[in-house]
Amino acid sequence: MKIRLLTVMLASLCFAVSAGAAERHMMPSVVPADKLAEARALKNPLAHSPEVIEQGKAVYNGKGGCVTCHGIDGDGKGPAAASMNPSPRNFQHHGFWRHRTEGEVFWAIKYGSPGTAMIAFGSVLSDNEIWALIHYEQTFAGTHGMMGHREGMGPGMGGREGMGHRGQKGKGGMSECEGDSCAR
Repeated sequence: MKIRLLTVMLASLCFAVSAGAAERHMMPSVVPADKLAEARALKNPLAHSPEVIEQGKAVYNGKGGCVTCHGIDGDGKGPAAASMNPSPRNFQHHGFWRHRTEGEVFWAIKYGSPGTAMIAFGSVLSDNEIWALIHYEQTFAGTHGMMGHREGMGPGMGGREGMGHRGQKGKGGMSECEGDSCAR
């Protein structure tokens, strides 16, 4: 009887731990619930081209100041990142791009991310600069980015093939960014 009770308790504990882990990795959206449908419906009006990616790179390293927190390689390890909790988003993490629409990322850049150090850039960057920036940020995930879907895994995901690492067509391969260390 005690063995059966212990087995049931251990099974329950394992289930609870795995459910908690699954919830943690679901990457809840930073967009408020009442704005989520609107954000997900936003579509990037800019072509996914090397020229637009270069424009986004200029914003990332310059006017937007993204490199300060997100790092030169988009790994979330910029010079200011050490003092931030939670840490800045790691754009190399392919799971992030698969679970976010471009519209959600646009919203987070324009309006900020509550509970993080990510401030609103809507008064600093134009909408087109934000869209170009998103195209550049996607290059950090290489061929694992949006898995060929410009709209991520959210509602209405598309099937247009995307550019790979830094605007180049990818060659495949595994990302070096896996697990909990890349959750942001």
